Amino acid sequence: MKHLVHPDHPFRIFLVSGFISVTAIVLVGIYLGWDKAFIALVLMLVEITFSFENAIINAKVLNSVSKFWQTMFVTVGIFIAVFGMRLVFPIAIVMVTSSLGAAQVIDLAINKPDDYAQALHDSHASIATFGGMFLLMLCLHFFFDKKRKIRWIDIIEKPLQNMSQWWLYSVVSLVILVIITVMPGNPHPQEGFVAGLVGIATYLVIHGLAELFARKDKQGASHAVKTGMAGFMAFLYLEVLDASFSFDGVIGAFAVTKNVLLIAIGLGVGALWVRSLTIYMVRRHVLHAYRYLEHGAHYTIGVLAIVLLVGLFIDVPELIAGIAGIVIVGTAITSSIAATRKEAVRRG
Repeated sequence: MKHLVHPDHPFRIFLVSGFISVTAIVLVGIYLGWDKAFIALVLMLVEITFSFENAIINAKVLNSVSKFWQTMFVTVGIFIAVFGMRLVFPIAIVMVTSSLGAAQVIDLAINKPDDYAQALHDSHASIATFGGMFLLMLCLHFFFDKKRKIRWIDIIEKPLQNMSQWWLYSVVSLVILVIITVMPGNPHPQEGFVAGLVGIATYLVIHGLAELFARKDKQGASHAVKTGMAGFMAFLYLEVLDASFSFDGVIGAFAVTKNVLLIAIGLGVGALWVRSLTIYMVRRHVLHAYRYLEHGAHYTIGVLAIVLLVGLFIDVPELIAGIAGIVIVGTAITSSIAATRKEAVRRG
């Protein structure tokens, strides 16, 4: 029985998320009806399924920070993810884009959910461009990185590494943003361009500062983990990354229900599971066991970025990104297992 409560055991890691999930569904069923409880469950599953690659990238970053910042991620970070991104942020977006006050927007959300959903949908161009460019920067930075020693799909990744310069992924992202802005059919080119620039700048600033503080941290101590400002910047980077993943999910949730409370509960509890999955990957060293898992996550991030940006012109079902992510990550896991077995056979 003792092994079940060990900090690294899956039961211990997923216990809180499981308890809160069951409690939330039961309370929704009792007070709002069991049909609403089913909707909340669907939203939870959607959030977990579509955010698996988010957990992989989270795990990569968390592996590089101190225990303190890992704890901050699963405490303060989860509060920001659940209440900030799934409840407060949509309200703030509507306030900015509609020039309404906080009280008016909250009144819309509670008493006129259809109008609130429409106001949030009207902000889609700016949200999608910001999130799309931020995720595109993350994807290209990974594949253009010359320091990366492991490659999965050599025919794609080797040429990108060979042509890489430290500034190239930023220039490529900027060129793509300009093309998107001038393309016919873009409903909000000016707003989208500004939002895209902010997305690119946000990635450069947060990632750049994180690397800068990390280098200073290593010079001042023998340890390799990020502490102090380096840890804080890594934490901030994770929160912005979570925001980029959750933008479209929040808007898409209104296709399932207009009930703001249900959306907050469903997506918020789903975010808890993503956090638990991240901790599981860190403590069980999943990224080391599956060498191509990180590659699969970045390919999926690239697909999600494309879906967000193409969605400016045509309606792209979010299901496409979700299914693509499952297929790509699943293939990465299978390839990792095959590569490990092949290596074991070669070693004899």
